[in-house]
Amino acid sequence: MSREITRHGIISFCIIVIGLTVPSIAVAAETQINQANTAWILIASALVLFMTLPGLALFYGGLVRANNILSVLMHCFAISCLMSVMWLVCVYSLAFTSGGAFNSYIGGFEKAFLLNLAPSTLVGDIPETIFFVFQMTFAIITPALIVGAFVERIKFSAVLIFSAIWIVLVYAPVCHWVWGGGWLYEKNIMDFAGGLVVHATAGVSALVIAAMLGPRLGYPRDLSPPHRPGLTMIGASMLWVGWFGFNGGSALSANGVAGMAVLVTHISAATASLTWMAIEWMKFGKPSLVGIVTGMVAGLAAITPGSGFVGPIGGVVYGLLAGGVCYYCVNFIKNILKIDDSLDVFAVHGVGGILGVILVSIFASTSLGGMGYADGMTMGRQLSVQVIGTVTIIAWSGILTFLIIKFTSALVGLRAGNEAEMEGLDLAEHGERGYN
Repeated sequence: MSREITRHGIISFCIIVIGLTVPSIAVAAETQINQANTAWILIASALVLFMTLPGLALFYGGLVRANNILSVLMHCFAISCLMSVMWLVCVYSLAFTSGGAFNSYIGGFEKAFLLNLAPSTLVGDIPETIFFVFQMTFAIITPALIVGAFVERIKFSAVLIFSAIWIVLVYAPVCHWVWGGGWLYEKNIMDFAGGLVVHATAGVSALVIAAMLGPRLGYPRDLSPPHRPGLTMIGASMLWVGWFGFNGGSALSANGVAGMAVLVTHISAATASLTWMAIEWMKFGKPSLVGIVTGMVAGLAAITPGSGFVGPIGGVVYGLLAGGVCYYCVNFIKNILKIDDSLDVFAVHGVGGILGVILVSIFASTSLGGMGYADGMTMGRQLSVQVIGTVTIIAWSGILTFLIIKFTSALVGLRAGNEAEMEGLDLAEHGERGYN
């Protein structure tokens, strides 16, 4: 009898323990989401979208002639809408899911339209829906950057067709290679926030499309100066603020890595601005507003791949080199190669991003204040991986862009025509004026 009582007592005790434990397990499951990290990535997503709309749109809009400002704003706005839909349809899935036998090169379609995504699904400790939105803002700004290469002379229909194909054939594979578990990810390539995925792809593609499209009428002798430098400065300031979400948010956590990324981003931008201004001042005797804000963008593009890996010393060196190298690349592209990359997308974003990707292999070293390398990696091995990734992505972006432009040209044509170009694309393509 005593044994029976003991047995029942043990069973009752176990039931009580389980009863008390199960609710705690349920609570633990509910609290797997890190609310601080989730809130930060929500804010970062808004900041990155703010970079494109209105930041990039106003930055580019102030640099063109007055009768083309609405066309530039339209390009940026329409691309933002189109890329959002494309991201949902298939691009997110291609970039961030397994591709089976082809996983090293491209993802699959299991997350197309997010049909099977539950709201509780996590990436790390944040909801995947928020990760989806954060990465979508990168997919929005990347083709929008290319707009600067073809302003004032391209058909609006060509912009939409080119951008829709480009995001699938260029951006999605490269994003998968670097961030989605592809072959460069496996090699431990270091690209914290998009020196290759964003700036190199956009910059190289911009150079190719500018060369294929041909220069604006009157280039280079009879071009009008930027019609509203003040507008460009306002847009650039929005880019600077938004870039904190771009780089800091790429940590996917509200932690010290995000804090350091924001710090070095700001230092690099400030240093590059002063460097560009100093070169221009010494060369022409007067520093320009357009010059100093262009230097800022160069510094931001350069620090992007290294922002989560380098320390403050790296931020200063990045800014110094970006301000100088990108300044002289602008002259090289326009005056030596004679390519009308209208708003210097390749010289600033492309060269800046590529420069930053190479430098990270040096300044990630703990001896230089960086965060160190992955297990088994040394400075030399990291440099090798960075170079291999850079060369491959430059080649992929250039070749695919060439083919996409050929297809787009055959389908709808590229240039808006001489009469439309002289009249301005605001009226010719959209039937509106930016100013009365």
